This record gives sequence, structure tokens and C-alpha cells, in this order.
Amino acid sequence: MRRSFLTVGVALGIIAAWSIGRLQGQAQSDKVIFVSASHANFSEMQGSKGGVSTAPIWGDASAGAHGTFTKFVPGYDSGMHTHTNDVWIVGIKGAYLYKDEAGEKRVGPGDFLRVPGGHKHWSGGDKKEGALFYEESSGRFDLILVK
Repeated sequence: MRRSFLTVGVALGIIAAWSIGRLQGQAQSDKVIFVSASHANFSEMQGSKGGVSTAPIWGDASAGAHGTFTKFVPGYDSGMHTHTNDVWIVGIKGAYLYKDEAGEKRVGPGDFLRVPGGHKHWSGGDKKEGALFYEESSGRFDLILVK
């Protein structure tokens, strides 16, 4: 009997957590959003030392689910790192460079990349063009440096 109550309690907790996350991601779902990357308002990302700038499209990258246009200057090197949450990337201009234990990828215009939360990788911008890409996540953005 006790075990049944515990199982039900855990299941309800998981359902509640999932519902909260889903609602946060849908908070702006009743609005049509259109933003052109060429007219977006970019500002330097804190802690990027001048190499990364972002333009929010929806949500708040410092608080939860979000979508942004992101720019890497030519030759930008983020170092090896992870993110707490999954990150989805679509290349727009130049190339987002990606490397992990499976090899290297060049995410160019029209290409898609999903990086699972907690996955160790390196990223950077093309040496000549840098990178402009759309980035989306179901949670707050962070960059956790690793060796």
C-alpha cells in the first residue's frame, strides 16, 4: 500500500514538472512572431569577451525557454563545454562549427543541429565569415566549461 502511494506521488510530481515546463514554452504561443535577422537588435552576450552577440526573438534566455538569433565573430572559439538544456540550432549565414567525440560538423545555411543537454562539445565560428544562426532551447541558456 505504501509503495502504491509512493509510486502515485512520484508520477504526479513528474506530470506536474512536465506541465510547468510545457506551459513555460507555450507562454507566447497565441502570437505570430516574425523577425528578420538582418533587422534584429543584437547585443553582446555577457561573458563572451566580444565574440558572441544575440538578439532575442521570444522568451528569455536567462530565465527559461527561448529563441534567439546568435552571431559568432570569425574564428570564435567557445572551448569545450556543455549546456544544462538541449539546444537546437539552424544555420543562417557563415558556419557554426561543432566538434564532439563523434567528429566535426559544419552547420551552414539551412542545416540543423540538436545538442542534447549535458553533451560535451566544442563550438565556434567559421574563420572567414563567422556564424549567424537561430538557437532555441526549452530551458535557460548556460555554458559550462569542461576539460
